[in-house]
Formats: sequence, C-alpha cells, structure tokens
Amino acid sequence: MLNRMAIVAVLVLSLALQSCASLGGGFNAYVDAMDGYRFLYPNGWLQVKGNNGPDVVFRDLIEETENVSVVLSTLTGNRKLSDLGDASTVGLQVAKKILAPEGSNRQAELLSAVEREAAGKTYYDLEYLIKLGDRERHHLASVAVSRGKLYTLNISAPEQRWDKVANLYKKVETSFRVD
Repeated sequence: MLNRMAIVAVLVLSLALQSCASLGGGFNAYVDAMDGYRFLYPNGWLQVKGNNGPDVVFRDLIEETENVSVVLSTLTGNRKLSDLGDASTVGLQVAKKILAPEGSNRQAELLSAVEREAAGKTYYDLEYLIKLGDRERHHLASVAVSRGKLYTLNISAPEQRWDKVANLYKKVETSFRVD
C-alpha cells in the first residue's frame, strides 16, 4: 500500500513539474490558413473576441492586459512592404495610425525598427514605448505584406513586466509568418 502511494505521489509530482516547465517557455501555434498567416503564442493564453478590427486576439490567462493580436488591412494595387517605406518610416506610420492615433491621448515612441527576411518574405519588426497618462506599455509589432494585405502582429505588456517577458514576446514577434 505504501509503495502504491509513493508511486502515485511521484507520478503527480512529475506531471505537475512537467506542466510548470511547459508553461515557463512553451508555445502553441496559431495558423489562419484562410488569411494566410501563422505565429506562436505562449502556453496559458486564451483566444478572446477582438474589438474593432483585430482578426485574432490572444491574452494571458493571469495577466489579462498582456495580449497578442493580428490586424489585417487591405492595400491598393500589387504593393510590396518596401513600397510603403523602410522599417523606420512604416514604424512611425504604425505609431501614428494604429498605436496612438490623434485624439487617443496616447503617445507612441518608436524604440527600434529592424528589417528581417524569413521564408522569402520581408518583415519589419518594430518596438515601442506607449504612454497613456501615468501608465506605460511596451509594444512589439511585426509587419508584412502578402495577398494584397498589410498584416500587423501586435504584442503588448505593461512596462513594469517587460524585463520578465521581453525574450518570450520577441520569440512571438519573430515567429510571425505570412504566406
């Protein structure tokens, strides 16, 4: 009887430790075959209904203000990402039109804008500090063009948590792919 209890205890403990390990650094894949994009998001995040435009939104189960979303915008003509400008120019436009539009009482400071290539596509990876009153958020975006659309992956966290989640969220950002 004692041996059986010990075996059960070891099994329960190993399952609990395995769950903690997968939550610490694991990811799930999201694939939208219809719209032609995919990305990784952290374990323990839930898909939620988006408001006013995002194609998909996931948020952290515990830290509900931490989220990742994808916004699709239709482009006119057969345009490439470079037709919209370099990474810095596009980053400033994203700040002005999406992150801190006029009248929003938000300020978006572009911290970095980097071009990257993956699977034959060009992406602009952007990093921002967003200010809304006395609150600050750290924001990453990855922008790409495909199928006549501008795809923008956004991932955001309160600034006070940024040091803890930065590496995890940068992996989400660089996992973003369009077909």
